[in-house]
Amino acid sequence: MSTLRGNCLMGQSGGPTAVINASICGVIQEAMRHPEIAGIYGAQHGILGVLREDLIDLRQEDPEEIELLKSTPAAALGSIRHKLPDPGDDTSEYERIFQVFEAHSIRYFFYAGGNDSMDSINKISDYAAKKGYELRAVGVPKTVDNDLAGIDHCPGYGSVAKHIAAITMGVGLDMQSVHLTDPVIVMEVMGRNAGWMTASSALARRREGAAPNLIYVPEAPWNRERFLEDVRRTHAKYGWCFIAVSVGTKDESGEHLASQGGEFAADACGHGQLGGVGPFLDGLIRGELGLKTRPIRMGPAERIAMHFASLTDRDEAYRLGAFAVQSAVSGVTAKMASLKRVSNDPYQCELTLTDLEVVANEERLIPRGWLNDVGNDVTQEFLDYARPLIQGEVPTPIENGLPRYARLRRVVVPKKLRAWGTS
Repeated sequence: MSTLRGNCLMGQSGGPTAVINASICGVIQEAMRHPEIAGIYGAQHGILGVLREDLIDLRQEDPEEIELLKSTPAAALGSIRHKLPDPGDDTSEYERIFQVFEAHSIRYFFYAGGNDSMDSINKISDYAAKKGYELRAVGVPKTVDNDLAGIDHCPGYGSVAKHIAAITMGVGLDMQSVHLTDPVIVMEVMGRNAGWMTASSALARRREGAAPNLIYVPEAPWNRERFLEDVRRTHAKYGWCFIAVSVGTKDESGEHLASQGGEFAADACGHGQLGGVGPFLDGLIRGELGLKTRPIRMGPAERIAMHFASLTDRDEAYRLGAFAVQSAVSGVTAKMASLKRVSNDPYQCELTLTDLEVVANEERLIPRGWLNDVGNDVTQEFLDYARPLIQGEVPTPIENGLPRYARLRRVVVPKKLRAWGTS
């Protein structure tokens, strides 16, 4: 295939993670190694930054600050939740995207994100082919939910799993020390349809009775009477009960527990924004069992703990970003950089590519065989899968006693088009 010369553009989308910036660092540093890539631009706030022609020149950044992206959480370029319309219904956003691409000679496009982000890059790649515009578009996987199809596990998950397990250990010890007054903990963990994050709390257990005692995830329907019996029996045995539950857990009728105990709204991509399962279970336990309960909800704090991120996770995130560029330069498009597990012990994953059509809008759930029969715990298969992903600690530079994160200059690329939405 002939060499494709031009500029590259990258963006970030969806919920940030501890290691999404490591992937962007991999993209930037690898792009700088290829002479066919001239300008290296970042779209501020994902696809919205493309539509607004809101670009920054990443070649103007201090190389030391780019290197610090490896140990900086959140989304350094800014993120967004914006679902592109079906091009069969509306092509206006696609036409604008390609006006920006043409104006800035964008021939390489890298997008780091989850399900909806892969859907966006898939649509853009298809539109480029129909338009006859030579573009190499490669997705870089990212999501703490670990629910992308076509990949063994997602960058971001190993770090959040490590953090949740550590929090479970600490709060579990706290619960045991004060269980005479606060005997029950309900820890509400993010996870709309997939319970990977909640399940990772099981990595905390080191002995009989240690937290978590019970785990409930969306993949196993929740039963009210069985739940109450689980809590009653656990409390009777140990004197305490630590419950880890996904916000997306549903009862046997398919109704979210969160809709019974809190607000249920939708985000910009049409997905339910859940919260309230903790207070719901708190009320149920207090009312039916008479046990004092303390609900815990961490929210975004779960996903940005770079100070305790997994080195395995960080390194894989970086490698996938670099691999996306290597693949695009070699002629690949309409793919997502991916991981294929070779073995658990010793742990080994190889880099590969997955068709975006496989990934877009699909979800990978915990296999039912990785949950016990009654649906209140995980099996050894899950532990064998997850444990390698939390290994190692990321070296974090410290400044005045606190982490030193990257500080980008954000040199603006001059705009060449009229503002989006103006005639």
